[in-house]
Amino acid sequence: MRKGIHPENYRMVAFKDMSNGDVFLTKSTANSKETIDVDGVEYPLIKLEISRTSHPYYTGKMKLVDSAGRIDKFKSKYAKFKK
Repeated sequence: MRKGIHPENYRMVAFKDMSNGDVFLTKSTANSKETIDVDGVEYPLIKLEISRTSHPYYTGKMKLVDSAGRIDKFKSKYAKFKK
């Protein structure tokens, strides 16, 4: 393996799924200004919108996520074309 091409700052980081609150720990080089306390230990926090615990492919459940009222905006925009 070549020396000097891999990052040196691997550390434990907490990833939090914001849709369901699930937190998991893994090694990462991702930077974060926020921290979270997990089992009495403080870790850097990376927030995720979706993870394996909330993704429909892995859970088998379809879930409609309407961020910022996109469906309502679409319906109101095209309501004038409805017969």
